[in-house]
Amino acid sequence: MNCATHFNELPPEFSARVLRDVSMAKYTSWHAGGPAELFFAPRNAGDLAAFVRQLPAHIPLLWVGLGSNLLVRDGGFPGAVIHTHGALGLLERISATRINAEAGVPCARIARQCVKWGLGPAEFFAGIPGTLGGALAMNAGAFGGETWKHVFEVDVLDRRGIRRTRRPAEYKVGYRNVVGPPDEWFMGARLEFERQPGADNEAIRVLLEQRRQTQPIGEWSCGSVFANPPGNYAARLIETAGLKGFRIGDASVSLKHANFIINNGAASAGDIEAVILHVQRTIEAMYHVLLQPEVRIVGVPA
Repeated sequence: MNCATHFNELPPEFSARVLRDVSMAKYTSWHAGGPAELFFAPRNAGDLAAFVRQLPAHIPLLWVGLGSNLLVRDGGFPGAVIHTHGALGLLERISATRINAEAGVPCARIARQCVKWGLGPAEFFAGIPGTLGGALAMNAGAFGGETWKHVFEVDVLDRRGIRRTRRPAEYKVGYRNVVGPPDEWFMGARLEFERQPGADNEAIRVLLEQRRQTQPIGEWSCGSVFANPPGNYAARLIETAGLKGFRIGDASVSLKHANFIINNGAASAGDIEAVILHVQRTIEAMYHVLLQPEVRIVGVPA
């Protein structure tokens, strides 16, 4: 991938820290996908804001946390990937019922820490296999809980590198969907819970055991691929259509949970996307239901 033009336009203080042609298979839970043209790991929130502020405006941006809800096509991402995990990691209690968390904090860590603080219900966060930034972007949920039900306010960064605070009323929030001002990214949030004195990790253990029994934990996947259609379940439709085990290349529909697509070891992003499209077309033809992917698909084909 030719990225010399983009790279040479970066300010000197950042150009030495920006990597080129970094395989996104290393940074996605599917372990598949092409290279990022530019790859930047900020040191902290201020460093990130300074980088975005000086990045040429025509370079596309992609923010990545744990990469658990992302498929980068085999041709790669023609722009700059910002890797937030490990940088935006602040998690603190700021009042009796509120916490402050940055976008790079894993959701599972939020669940565990809220239990220690005696706050809840936050156990559901243990079932979200990503970071808070991704959970905010898609209103992620698990075990009946949803992220934005607990959002008090969010911190965002725009393309000019300007930071601001917004309230939930400024967003249209739905099931696995959040629409807000364009060209802004979540830097963190204040979340509000109820006091739950005496809370312990037993509820988290029960939920994670339930997840282990019903989902292909330990295999390479992105979690649930499709959002549940109104009044139904994506997994139920896929299973009744006989698609469990359907395979293209080294990508297949999980035998354990039909709403998971597995990389069996050597799947390309193209294999995975082909399985997604086949499932969509089959379900639409059989049940007249168009399944909407939860996973974000970016980049260019090989």
